[in-house]
Amino acid sequence: MKDRSVNRRALLRTAAALAAAPVLVAADPAAAAAELPGFPRGVTLYRSAYRNWAGEITAEGLWACAPTGPEQVLAVVNWAWRHGRRVRARGCSHGWSPLTVTEGTTAAARVLLVDTTRHLTGLALESATAVRAGAGVTLEALLTFLEGHGLGLTATPAPGDLSLGGALAIDAHGTAVPADGERRPPGGTYGSLSNRVLELTAVVWDADRGAYVLRTFRRDEADCAALLTHLGRSFVTEAVLRVGPDSTLRCVSRTDVPARELFAAPGSGGRTLESFLRRSGRVEAIWFAFTEFPWLKEWSVAPVRPAGSRHVTSPYNYPFSDRLPEPVADLVGRLVAGAAWYLAPVLGAAQLQVASLGLAATASADLWGPSKNTLLYLRPTTLRVTANGYAVLTARTGVQRVVHEFTRFYRERLAVHAARGRFPVNGSVEIRVTGLDDPADAGVPGARAPLLSALRPSAEHPEWDTAVWLDVLTLPGTPYAEAFLSELEDFLLGRFDGGYALTRVEWSKGWAYTADAAWRDERVLGTAVPGSFGHEVWRRAVATLDRLDPHRVFGNAFLDRLLR
Repeated sequence: MKDRSVNRRALLRTAAALAAAPVLVAADPAAAAAELPGFPRGVTLYRSAYRNWAGEITAEGLWACAPTGPEQVLAVVNWAWRHGRRVRARGCSHGWSPLTVTEGTTAAARVLLVDTTRHLTGLALESATAVRAGAGVTLEALLTFLEGHGLGLTATPAPGDLSLGGALAIDAHGTAVPADGERRPPGGTYGSLSNRVLELTAVVWDADRGAYVLRTFRRDEADCAALLTHLGRSFVTEAVLRVGPDSTLRCVSRTDVPARELFAAPGSGGRTLESFLRRSGRVEAIWFAFTEFPWLKEWSVAPVRPAGSRHVTSPYNYPFSDRLPEPVADLVGRLVAGAAWYLAPVLGAAQLQVASLGLAATASADLWGPSKNTLLYLRPTTLRVTANGYAVLTARTGVQRVVHEFTRFYRERLAVHAARGRFPVNGSVEIRVTGLDDPADAGVPGARAPLLSALRPSAEHPEWDTAVWLDVLTLPGTPYAEAFLSELEDFLLGRFDGGYALTRVEWSKGWAYTADAAWRDERVLGTAVPGSFGHEVWRRAVATLDRLDPHRVFGNAFLDRLLR
């Protein structure tokens, strides 16, 4: 058993490594010249594999390149347009949905990957409140640069290996709303990273020149609103972001609050999610399948180190979740290799135990330090799972009701499936809470809200100021997972349909489920998703993106179907 456990762990690590970095194969010059005639000089071509985060979308042997700067990007795009090829910007490939490459893409496809992470990584302060950053810079590099200048962001996603360009394309977010009595800090926003953009530079079509050009868009321009969250229908080379003074944050983790109390009905009292929001404004709940005690993280602004908090000087302070402990690795191996999916409750219990014991063993239950060091906690070596994702917009007073109704339905349906011998979830539910993308946070007169951000405020419901993010994680290939997630999606779209709350999809995750696949439900793709933004807003976004790229150089078959 020991040897098999080691082999399973090695297999999982190898899979993570393959997904973390693209495989590059230098192109034979003669072959490149024959297949890609007239390709811009000075831009090195190579063959590359593409793998998304969970390894569910893969493509082998695609042509790829890494331009050294925006002018080379422009040359590549104009070449692609003239030769009937489509350009896909590639950052860190830390996503699930087919926004970059679609499933089934082959080496023969007329697709060119353009890697932003090798050279489009410049960082420079524009002012005391603004930073200019290349599209390929990672969030960890950006936050490290800002920290060195006493600056930071209100909230960020947990992984540091996200490219800025990719994060902006899908309105990446963290978890933060104002605590009771808290005022928005200078340069802060409780919405997405897209809401920080002051200006961006993108490759767009110029009808007068009959070619693609580099153009800078200010936040108060109408066209900029479509580019702030463009889903891969554009190519942004750099952006200027509004930033503010860094905060020192305390992050307290606990596993002693039962789900029935944390997710109780509104007005129940006790240690509800809403009570933690009122106190600190920054929470995340990780609820492992078939367990009762979530891993709750609570961040709070703490200028002075609280007694008992451990001062952290670097990020990623949960080593027990970075690499699979042997018992968890063994269980994952048995589920995947042995098709022992009935072990999902055992795996959930093991994950909770590892979290509880790990927090104590590594003295990481109470951390304090610069914001980066507590906000970034997810390494590429963590367990690769697939995830669905939704944002439910509501008023702050509706958060507990949303959480209660969702978790009650989730628990009930999971029990029904288990009674039938089906175990569609073996990961966790993750719940975060953010503000919306208020354009006033940018500090630019006339700033526009991102048209396609899930956090775009609703004109019909100005009282909505908050979003509850709901993700369900499970191992790729888990039987009945898609059918179960389709049930959850139907519930979310039906229950939160614009009355006291509204469901929108999280672009980078799984959605539009049929009984056996994600991103396939035509009703969700064609009606529910556009309707959640309002058809006028949706049409405006699509029309703008089409005008800026009328030849659809930036796109793929999935985006053609979605943005129509």
